Amino acid sequence: MYKNVFKECRVVLFVTSLTLAAFSARAQFTLTGQLRPRGELRDGYGTLQPLGNKDAAFISQRTRLVLNYKSGHLIFQTSIQDVRLWGQDASSITVNDGNRLGLHEAWAEIILSNKKDTSFKKSPFDYFAIKIGRQEIVYDDERLLGSLDWTQQGRRHDAIVLKAIQKGWQIDLGAAFNQNTDAVNYNGTYYTPANVPATIKDSKGNLVNTPAGMIPLINSGGISAKNGSPALLNPPGTNGLNQDYKALQYLYLSKKINKTKVSGLFLTDQFGKYVLDSVKNTAGTDVGYVYGYRYNQPGINLRYTTGLLINPVFGAKNQFALTGGYYYQGGHDKDGLSLDASMFTFSAAYTSGALGYTIGWDYLSGNDAFSTSKTNHRFDPLYGTPHKFWGLMDYFYAGSGSPAGGLSNPYLKIKYTSANKRFSTELANHYFMLANDQKDAAGNAIDKYLGTEFDLTTGYKLNKVTLATLGVSYMSATQSMTYAKNISPGTAHLNPVWAYLQLNITPEFLNK
Repeated sequence: MYKNVFKECRVVLFVTSLTLAAFSARAQFTLTGQLRPRGELRDGYGTLQPLGNKDAAFISQRTRLVLNYKSGHLIFQTSIQDVRLWGQDASSITVNDGNRLGLHEAWAEIILSNKKDTSFKKSPFDYFAIKIGRQEIVYDDERLLGSLDWTQQGRRHDAIVLKAIQKGWQIDLGAAFNQNTDAVNYNGTYYTPANVPATIKDSKGNLVNTPAGMIPLINSGGISAKNGSPALLNPPGTNGLNQDYKALQYLYLSKKINKTKVSGLFLTDQFGKYVLDSVKNTAGTDVGYVYGYRYNQPGINLRYTTGLLINPVFGAKNQFALTGGYYYQGGHDKDGLSLDASMFTFSAAYTSGALGYTIGWDYLSGNDAFSTSKTNHRFDPLYGTPHKFWGLMDYFYAGSGSPAGGLSNPYLKIKYTSANKRFSTELANHYFMLANDQKDAAGNAIDKYLGTEFDLTTGYKLNKVTLATLGVSYMSATQSMTYAKNISPGTAHLNPVWAYLQLNITPEFLNK
């Protein structure tokens, strides 16, 4: 009996070997991994630290396994990731510990035309494909559409993208549509654009189930919709890490002319309408209410963003590079207010041997606290990677929010890279100012200067698959920063510090 079993195993292994051989002859298959542990020391990261609070320290980790298959007519990729903090789970895992294993990417790119591939009898386009599934959407410098790779969880979209390349032009047309459930008896297509906890405290402090279709107010027991300022738990917004849109469509075009790349973007995203609502808790004798925003209203709030980005490169060795861009936002914001906002960016970079220098300025419009206009002038940098642009401490346009008065940010960077490319270090300086006037508690205009941040980042390649990175950041903030971050003046430290040490290990297990 055992001989028969062994014989069958040998047959299976032989057939598998032949299949892989045939497979590798006509396609490429790669299996890569990533292990990225990062230790952080936080003393005011993202927002000013209140007086009396202690520094925080932790180690987070991302683990990814990426499978990629390429043939003449198809590209298929799946990326499985696990994101967690060291010690976040009990040493003996139980069903109560939760599931942090997720699918970061799962997409297929169906190639319908490719003039470089002789297996196509006819190719009306240089390249044309349909990419569908869970995917990262990344364009240009990731200012508006990016992978947000700095965060361990990253950013992805469930979308379909038509991709065309013709005579040097790149034309991408993408769309996405989000829903919370596929229940048989679900009514309409209403969408709650936030991840909310399963339970929330009501107005009496009782722990109750979160009402369906509602984003509760923070501390619902202490804030009434009738006599307080409603503060949402996980308020809808595009850069809040746990938020999403109802639907999205975009058109991206780019063309490289000699050494100059010109790209344009037109994007529209839609958000569900809501009403302020309350739900009575009758689970016991101590009756309370849960207050929140109910997303069950017909119609949408439509916002559009459009603009151009230009990247000319000069010099015999491409040592000079310029970046200039302007974007405009109109339509209505997620709350239904009329929107009239803009941003522009400009930078000049020069590389001389091992040293590189960059000087630039970003301006994102905001609201004037002294204006009576009901139009929203606050620019939202969509679904980009803010960590790359507005200081590594993530005070602006990241998960910690952004100032209502917008941002004006001149900056300067200097970088050294060794001849063998194994070692690099960069020092960046950001000078943060409000773009528009804001008030203090007495109704007087505050100083627009928010503070200065210094970011020192050093990287060293330990080997071909391992990069070690050390970062230290320091900010000298002003009292105006407390108003920008909605903190009472005099209650927070104005000299935040942040440091991290990260290993990025990216082995390639298989490449056939």
